Amino acid sequence: MKLVYYMFILLSVCISREVNAHITQDSIPLHENFTISSSYVGEERMINVWTPEAYIGSATPLPVLYMLDGGIQEDFPHLAKTMQELITAHKIPPFRLVGIENTQRRRDLTGPTTVANDKRIAPVVGESAKFRNFIKEELIPTIEKNYPTSPKRGIIGESLAGLFITETFLMQPELFDYYIAFDPSIWWNKQQLVKELPKYITRLPNTKKLFWLAASSEITIEKPVRKFSKKLKELNPKDLQWKVVYAPKESHATIFKALKGEALIWTLNK
Repeated sequence: MKLVYYMFILLSVCISREVNAHITQDSIPLHENFTISSSYVGEERMINVWTPEAYIGSATPLPVLYMLDGGIQEDFPHLAKTMQELITAHKIPPFRLVGIENTQRRRDLTGPTTVANDKRIAPVVGESAKFRNFIKEELIPTIEKNYPTSPKRGIIGESLAGLFITETFLMQPELFDYYIAFDPSIWWNKQQLVKELPKYITRLPNTKKLFWLAASSEITIEKPVRKFSKKLKELNPKDLQWKVVYAPKESHATIFKALKGEALIWTLNK
């Protein structure tokens, strides 16, 4: 009975995040969009690009923050608004925001799993490697070809997107300089990423990386994050600056909006 209840909670977290990802009351910011026909995920993907007001039409190279759940009916509008406010207040440097709109979210953001209940959350799961190749080999080159960009780039996301970000940090850390994960679903596949953290940390490149992560009151996420944080503290990789924030007053549905400003200021100012 306890196992059934536990899996119900995990499924509820996934469902509530996806419902929340498609509901927004924020106005749509001035932005550009285009589609990429991807050979890695086998479909067209919609990309939204927001540029700070003072840099629209400018040739000034800007660092890029890539975001998951980046559709205009997802988290793109409110994050762009917050970034504009922080840039105007000189609390973060100017960044360009690139949002990746979802098609099959649970397919793209999860790695392989041996857990039967994990596999039940969607018809297809476990294709994060293909999605990461899409970002690396198709999206990033397209952005860098068509927009003036500086070498620095980051990635931000929540829930299963946080799982993908954590997985990317461990498996291909060279892909980004800044990693921001809210309520990452690192319970996935019996907490495999937590268990294998020591192995991955030894492979970190000798270049500075920043990793910010937060956990809400959702127990199925908070506990694995605490384990992850404890192991990371023990390993203490020299070229990594990292911070873990616990937000017991926030829920899985509220943590992104509640802490996004704090996360951006800490990470993008380093």
